[in-house]
Amino acid sequence: MAIDTTETTSASPTAHSPLGTRLSTRDKLVLFVLCAAQFMVALDFSVLNVALPVLGKDLGMSQSALQWAVTAFALPSGGFLLLFGRIGDLYGRRRLFLTGLALFGTASLLATFAWDPASFLTGRALQGLGAAAIVPTGMSLLTTTFPEGPARDRALGISGTLLSLGFTVGMVAGGVLTDVLSWRSTMGLLSVFALIVLPLAPGLLPESRTPDRPRLDIPGAITVTGGLLALIYALSTAAERGFGGADVIVTLAAGVLLLAAFVYIESRAHAPLVSLPMLRRRTVAWGNLGGLVTFSMMSTVVFALTLYLQETLGLSAFETGLVFGVQGVMSAVAGVYAPKVIGRFGARRTLVGSLAGQGLFVAGLVLLNAHTWSVWLATAAVSLASMCHLGAIISYGLTVTSGVPDEEQGLATGLVTSTQQVGITIGIPLLGVLATTSSDLLAGVHTVLALDAVIVLAAAVLVAAGLGRDRSRPVEAEALGLR
Repeated sequence: MAIDTTETTSASPTAHSPLGTRLSTRDKLVLFVLCAAQFMVALDFSVLNVALPVLGKDLGMSQSALQWAVTAFALPSGGFLLLFGRIGDLYGRRRLFLTGLALFGTASLLATFAWDPASFLTGRALQGLGAAAIVPTGMSLLTTTFPEGPARDRALGISGTLLSLGFTVGMVAGGVLTDVLSWRSTMGLLSVFALIVLPLAPGLLPESRTPDRPRLDIPGAITVTGGLLALIYALSTAAERGFGGADVIVTLAAGVLLLAAFVYIESRAHAPLVSLPMLRRRTVAWGNLGGLVTFSMMSTVVFALTLYLQETLGLSAFETGLVFGVQGVMSAVAGVYAPKVIGRFGARRTLVGSLAGQGLFVAGLVLLNAHTWSVWLATAAVSLASMCHLGAIISYGLTVTSGVPDEEQGLATGLVTSTQQVGITIGIPLLGVLATTSSDLLAGVHTVLALDAVIVLAAAVLVAAGLGRDRSRPVEAEALGLR
């Protein structure tokens, strides 16, 4: 999503505040609304994972079909992200943000009261469509509301940390709610979030759009949306039925061709959805690769471990939530210390080291077996991997935006946002469902975790080589606005 840094806004809360001053009460309320919406979407990516086995039995869904509870959300949320981001840029971000919130809340209610798999999956798909409107417009509103400097850095740091923690908190909340109430309460929680945020947003958020109102890049929008939808569908279907099906071959080929056409169109478009020259910057290209891998592979680990803990070890949803609760606490600790590590070693070195650490700790999960002591190994390894994961999240965002001129910071930030959402979207369709379709669940989990670790470690090597030696002086944590 390309974000224009020259904006027209009404009543920007910090527009007249000196850089580096403390946030006013109104600024904090604006940040609360935007971060709460982002947190809600991150929660939706995970809150249902722990409840999947119970949900499947209640609605009559087979184990191999459970991945569609995740994919039904992932298809529209990933496929329409860039399109909705550009529509918000052109026709009003607040307007689309509020529309997305309303749709998300309504869809959550439909999923809460679903009476069969079709109605549930419809609710999940509509949730994904609402999320595709909320995420890019919410990030754009954040970057246009808070000015360049410490205020924006602090806001982006809080937003990124909450996005990661929302995924983990969802695992804990999902386990508690499923055991105490039912899986339906996990969807009800999301509708409550939407009801809290929606009334506050209109009076706090300024409207913003690009001032020159360029034409919508319709060919680019069609090709990228169609390409992402086709690829996610093909990967999800192939994991369930194999790559030999005609529908898989056709949609996979269509996805590749559409994305290739998108690149060609963007290279010639007057107002492209994605700035290709921006992607030619070394820090932007390799930093985003690191972000894509850390998000996609960590979501896969959580999905696979959820099935392992409940189906192989026989843990309840509540007990599974406690395992991921430890992970959440360790992630919070990492969020406190990651800026200090970045200040000492620099964002690039921290990104490479964090990816390597995430891959190594995930590799340790391959030692899991059917004995109950494995729960301790699972808890320790996933928690340490998550600490590295959070370090990678913060450092990749800083890597992508480092050295970018002020007038292009919006474009770089838009790519960071897109990478986050596409990464969370593709991980489970790409690898996670190998566990649900294996005749031996434990063997399937081992396969997923081994492939996951190899991909992350390979990414660490590629990112290190691509970024080259970092000759810049590490930036102090205070300068990052994250301490």
